[in-house]
Amino acid sequence: MNEQTAIKTEKSKVTVELKTDALSRADLNDLCDAAEAAIEAGGGFGWLRVPERDSLERYWQGVIAAPMRLLFLARLDGVICGTTQLILPPLNNEAQKHIVQLTTNFVAPWARGHGLAKMLLEKVEGEARLKGYSVINLDVRNTMEQAIALYESMGYIKFGEHPFSVVADNQTITSSYYYKNINPDYFNSQ
Repeated sequence: MNEQTAIKTEKSKVTVELKTDALSRADLNDLCDAAEAAIEAGGGFGWLRVPERDSLERYWQGVIAAPMRLLFLARLDGVICGTTQLILPPLNNEAQKHIVQLTTNFVAPWARGHGLAKMLLEKVEGEARLKGYSVINLDVRNTMEQAIALYESMGYIKFGEHPFSVVADNQTITSSYYYKNINPDYFNSQ
């Protein structure tokens, strides 16, 4: 009885990190488990059904290998439970070199309620600023009301909608487009 009480009252450890090296086998497994849970809950960043495990593993290994992507990991008690990615602008796009695209932002349902989604966004914004970027763009399905509420509470501004963005279960779902200026001084110096 005392052990159960201690477990229930002990605060969980939550962390967010920028992953810069290869994924260990345990981390890859955790990441695939979290992605599967997110896909099953309807927030599968493009996947409508859980793919074969080897496809998920290859996807995450590809993200780590891609030089124009930054992978951020959320952990609950050491277990990967969510991610966000930043897609960096191509080197030949000098006119938009200040903009990054946020994608693949999720926290597995079993890890929600610990503030990790907000922590992920704060970490992403900080790293983007450090790397000299000024604007973060993102798109989100209009059915993802909690994600939209979080983005708006953190200062993301809606600038448009795409009425044919997603087709799932034979239904068309509208997505909204958001941006956030994370470095206003950049535009004052231009």
